This record gives sequence, structure tokens and C-alpha cells, in this order.
Amino acid sequence: MIRTMAVVGTGLIGTSIGLAVSRHGVKVQLLDKEEVAARTAAALGAGVVGASDEPVDLAVIAVPPSAVGDVLAKLQARGLARTYTDVASVKAQLAGEVQQSAATPSSYVGGHPLAAREQCGPLAARADLFEDRSWVLTPSETTSQDAMNRVLEMIAMCGAVPVIMDGRAHDEAVALTSHAPHVVASLMAARIQHGSRESFRLAGQGLHDVTRMAVRDTGLWSDILRANAPAVAGVLRGLRDDLTTLLTTLDDVSDVSDVSDVSDAPRDDGSRSLAPMVDVLNRGAAGLAAIRGWQAADRQAHVEVQVAEGPGQLIRLLDALKALHVEAEDVVPRYSTEEGSLAITFAVPAVHAGQIVLELGRAGWSAESVAPVPGVPCSARI
Repeated sequence: MIRTMAVVGTGLIGTSIGLAVSRHGVKVQLLDKEEVAARTAAALGAGVVGASDEPVDLAVIAVPPSAVGDVLAKLQARGLARTYTDVASVKAQLAGEVQQSAATPSSYVGGHPLAAREQCGPLAARADLFEDRSWVLTPSETTSQDAMNRVLEMIAMCGAVPVIMDGRAHDEAVALTSHAPHVVASLMAARIQHGSRESFRLAGQGLHDVTRMAVRDTGLWSDILRANAPAVAGVLRGLRDDLTTLLTTLDDVSDVSDVSDVSDAPRDDGSRSLAPMVDVLNRGAAGLAAIRGWQAADRQAHVEVQVAEGPGQLIRLLDALKALHVEAEDVVPRYSTEEGSLAITFAVPAVHAGQIVLELGRAGWSAESVAPVPGVPCSARI
């Protein structure tokens, strides 16, 4: 059981981790080369500044990707902790560095919590930042089970959902889902500078949505993009190809319009020339639909509860579920003719499923997590 932790790097992520685990009684030591950051995190309640003489159970290294290897080696040399993890968003290159330079690679578990905010620094930290969010772990062949258990316990305290991945697969995934989108948002934000002051009066929610992810901490993001350069470049090349298709189509349409304006020939409606552009837009719409479907499925778990025989039992069960924030409209009844029994099934956020099953069991109901059932509505709001 984790009783003590150290957080090395008290920015948004590090301070949020300190706040989250402190709620569970863990004593957190805060370390940062900038004392004002550590003092600010401590003032927020994330822990106390400085390290003790005794090793802590777990140290979280919350520094830029290029610094993790060196920091880990120094911390292991001084014996700061029994187990170490990090929060860097690039893993494959780091894994190689750890195997070469770390004194005890078995005590290290690569990690990446998929949570962030538009703001950065300790003042933006929140204890609930990681709730219901994926937290990727990339253990190596040498990682010990004790190290894994400690990191998994910390993730549970933060309310996150652990996901085990290969480091290279992780890097390719975040290049597509995070790193390249940040670059695209920054490119669009840079183009805004070419607009007139009057044009900003026409800016609506769409512009905010597109530029919200624009890079603010250019030093950190230069480090991230350098560490994951091949994967990010691959995504951007594909995007370049789609942009070339759009540009070619728009140029062709413009040429047709110019010719039609000066010619007596019948005007072409341009439907054929628009086909490549429409294809790109259709693929975008399909991609958005797929993202929403995958996110909903990944964050849900299904629970089945057997309804006890007797009048009023279903009402009593629905009342118990309401106390657990599961509403009657989220429930689907199912009857088994073979067993002659009635059961109800509902979907909830995956991070809460285990606790709901436990609470129902304590109340005398037969409940278990089951495979997704067709027709069960989206998860209850918990």
C-alpha cells in the first residue's frame, strides 16, 4: 500500500497528482528546480516541499520528455523511491534510455496520463483532473510486479483508467490523437495574425474550438515534437496530401468560375470537380462519428443485476440504483425463459463499475460486470 510519494516537477500534471493522492492520506514530497512552483503546489495542498531521508514508495517524474532519463538516473542513484514512473507523452525513445542508463530498470514503469487543460502550471492543477481519463502504462520486460502494483494503486487514487500499451504503439497513437492536432491548431492560430482587426469581430465558437489546442508552452512542445518526430511527421504528411486535394479542387472551381464569368457558354454546376473535396469532407464526418463511438464504448462498462422474486423487488432495486446515480431510463430489463428469471442491465462509466457492483452486493443484490449488451443506452451520469 502506498503511504508516501514524491512528485518531481510541480506543473499542472505533477501538482494535480499530488492533490489527488493527498485526498487518500498519502504523504507527498514536492521537488522542483523552481522553488516557487513547489511552494505554490504545497500552498494548494499537494504536499510538502523537500525530500525526506527515507525512500518513498513511489516517485512520479513530471518533467519534459528529454529530461526524464537523466532525472530518473539521478533519483535512483540517491535512492529517492522504491518505484518510479513518469508522465511524459513520448515513450519508445525513453524506454531505450532507461534500459541503458537506469541503475534498476525493474523499478521503473513508463506512464502517460491522458489529461490536460488549456492552462499550465501549478495554479491550473485540479484533484479531479484524471477522473475517468485513460492513463497509459508501458512496462518493459524487466519491470517488476511490485512496481506495477504501486503505479496501478496511484492511478486508482487519481480515478483514472489504466491502459497497458507498447511504447512505440503509444507514440504512434498520440501523434495522431494529440501531437499533430496541437500542431494544426497552432498553424491555424498563426494564420489569424494575418487577419484584420475587423475580421475578429466575426469570430465565433468555431474559431475558438479550432485554436483551443494551440501550443502555449513552446519549449515543452518543441521537446515533445522532437522526441516523437517520425510519428508526427507521418500524420502531417497525410494531412498535407488531403490539403493538396482540397487546394487543387478549390483552384479548379475558381478557374471554372472565372471562365464562366466571361463566356457565353452554359455554366457548369461544378459537381464533378467538387467530388474530391466532398470525399475529404465525408471522410472527416465519418472520422468524427467513429471517434465519438469509440470514446463512448471505451469509457463504459455494463452491469447486470438479477431481480429478486416477489412483489416490489424491482421498485426496490430501482431505488437502490438511483442512490448510485443510475436512473430508471438508463436500465434495460431482460428475461431469461430458460432460467425463468428477470434481470436488468445498464451502462456506467468504467471507473465506477466495480464500486457499483460492490455496493449492490453489500445491499444483497446479485450484480456483476458483463459484456456490452445491444440496446443498452449510454452510461448514466455519475
